[in-house]
Amino acid sequence: MPQAPDFWARPGLLSDLLLPIAWGHAGLSAARRALSRTTRVSVPVICVGNLVAGGAGKTPVVLSIAQMLKAAGHHPHILSRGYGGTVAGPCRVDPTRHDAAAVGDEPLLLAAAAPTWVGRDRVATATAAIGAGGDVLLLDDGFQNPALAYDLALLVVDGAYGLGNGRVIPAGPLREPAKAGLARAQAVIVMGKGKSDLDFAGVRTLKAKLVAPDAGDLAGKRVVAFAGIGRPQKFFATLEELGATLVATRGYPDHHRYRAAELDQSSREAASQNAALITTEKDWVRLDPLWRGRIAALKVEVEWEDRASVLALIADVTKARHGA
Repeated sequence: MPQAPDFWARPGLLSDLLLPIAWGHAGLSAARRALSRTTRVSVPVICVGNLVAGGAGKTPVVLSIAQMLKAAGHHPHILSRGYGGTVAGPCRVDPTRHDAAAVGDEPLLLAAAAPTWVGRDRVATATAAIGAGGDVLLLDDGFQNPALAYDLALLVVDGAYGLGNGRVIPAGPLREPAKAGLARAQAVIVMGKGKSDLDFAGVRTLKAKLVAPDAGDLAGKRVVAFAGIGRPQKFFATLEELGATLVATRGYPDHHRYRAAELDQSSREAASQNAALITTEKDWVRLDPLWRGRIAALKVEVEWEDRASVLALIADVTKARHGA
């Protein structure tokens, strides 16, 4: 996916011109959900998705919930579409033999926390994960995919960006009309400071933020930063908030596969400015191994405002399905 265009953040002429296409997109999405067969599997399914195209902090939320489930004695398995990868699946991700070109970037990060599967067929992938011992399934995305029924749906929203201009792709950033999506969700997770006008139609709101465990290492450090995510500016702003001095930034499309020439150029720029190269964890796993030792990755994790409420939501679902 390319970077989110600026006009997605607010209504305007270009957005207005694209509205007829957006209405068509919304109609097709609704028809697909209405006509598709949905399968319920034998274990609880927790879906962590979003309404907006582009990064909102979804993958760190999945990692955090996986850790909570493990601490509670469960054996969570994570399911991913494996966007950008070539493996059709179902396939259990093995970071020692798979790379981002095969399974996608996010599954490589997720596999460090819990068994992670990629597959284009959600039901077949879920069946494989259950057969391998998964007693709770965590969907990384998949909220708009009707194939697999979920017991708990959590929508992650970037507090600063919100729902953009509130319009559906391509007129805005929404994957589907907000009202329709919110009607299927049990809670919205607002990441970071939220806009004052955010309205989630009465759906329960949980608040969290992304924190960097090694933030102290960046204070006063000169860096050349690059990122291939939905909104690279969000990453650059985070670095500045952590006290880093950005001498140069480069934004690329989401899931961008870096060419040696691009990395060489950034490396030379960093050397000339007496700066370090830094990127996101998701970008770092897409790099050729020869580059990883030369480029730092900003590690982030979720800090919950009310962790007890999140634990209670998860416990309610797992108890209900497991009969505990």
